[in-house]
Amino acid sequence: MKSTSRWAWVIANVVRQLWFRASLFSLAAVATALLAWFVKPWIPADWPALVGADAVDGILGILGASMLSVTVFSLTTMVSAYSAASTNVTPRATRLLLEDSTSQNALSTFLGAFLFALVGIVALSTGLYGDSGRLVLFVATLLVLLVIVVTLLRWITHLSTLGQTGDTIERVEAAAKRALEGYLAQPLFGGAAKPGPLPSGGHLLLGEQVGYLLHIDVEALARAAGDDGTIHVCSLPGSFIHRSQALAWVSFDDPDRQHEVARAFSIGAQRGYDQDPRFGIIVLAEIASRSLSAAVNDSGTAISVIGALVRILDRWSQREELPEPLYERVFVPELDVDDLFDDAFAPIARDGAGIVEVGLRLQKSLAMLAAVGDAPTRRAARRLSSLALEYAEASLKLESERARLRAAAARV
Repeated sequence: MKSTSRWAWVIANVVRQLWFRASLFSLAAVATALLAWFVKPWIPADWPALVGADAVDGILGILGASMLSVTVFSLTTMVSAYSAASTNVTPRATRLLLEDSTSQNALSTFLGAFLFALVGIVALSTGLYGDSGRLVLFVATLLVLLVIVVTLLRWITHLSTLGQTGDTIERVEAAAKRALEGYLAQPLFGGAAKPGPLPSGGHLLLGEQVGYLLHIDVEALARAAGDDGTIHVCSLPGSFIHRSQALAWVSFDDPDRQHEVARAFSIGAQRGYDQDPRFGIIVLAEIASRSLSAAVNDSGTAISVIGALVRILDRWSQREELPEPLYERVFVPELDVDDLFDDAFAPIARDGAGIVEVGLRLQKSLAMLAAVGDAPTRRAARRLSSLALEYAEASLKLESERARLRAAAARV
């Protein structure tokens, strides 16, 4: 996972917000409507006669009224889909739905088309365009109509899956894979492997806020370390930080450099997916646990989640040796494979202990991961297999079902 600067990370988060894309589309729509006024001097005098004087007025009136209704309807539909996902899947997945580009493009297009029509109507009523400007506006309106039709067709198709359990599982799996791929591309954010216990002396920098660690700017840490200092990162993204927990250990006494180190750690109230491969895995396990509750009782969803977790952790089993560090004076701890397996399978082993088909799928999946993984992965898979079998032995009533699970666990 390449280390991104704090500002690049902030900008990337802003770009993913709905209001940002809607604002860009709205500005583009207003600029398009006003473009006719600038272009009209270059329109030949005989061209405006090809279009009726009032042709564009009626189209813009219909466009403005319909796009306002479609925008409100689309926003209501999106809110309903987010509420359904929050209720039926997990609230932690709704952020991915909010960042869905197709939904954002649709809502932004409809809002932009409404503003385009509104600005066009106002400009026409003031006589801003003239005959040549009306022709340009008419052509721009036809292009806007084409964009709306294409967007509506994509939006209608997208609505058939938005917020459904399967679609949400795919989104969370994709987010977890992106984070894991980033981590495997640069496992320590460009830093060096942490050698062991912290050195003696130095200073521990404690958290100044209470919340989740979202991002570490390792490049900024390297600048603060300079040529004479070293920094040991003590908390990885996803850790819950409080004012008695160490963010980093530094070897230097300079308060300004220590302040620069503290600023490299971004903390927020909600855990994020970007630099935290474990979070997507945790959310998938939450989805499986909810599906196994007595109120839902949907073992098929839990089995689908197990398949997604196997695909993610199979990629982990293909990791390579640690690359040469980009920042030799910044030491970062590695992800623990035991944490990944606990996040993924421990909740399912507990909540699905009384359902033999879930237990069998879990044991078979752990056997697959143990077969392709390295020694730490095999140990983690076997440990979770034993835990799942222990849960099942205490929950299953039939000896025949327990025997089937023992046989499956023996293959891990």
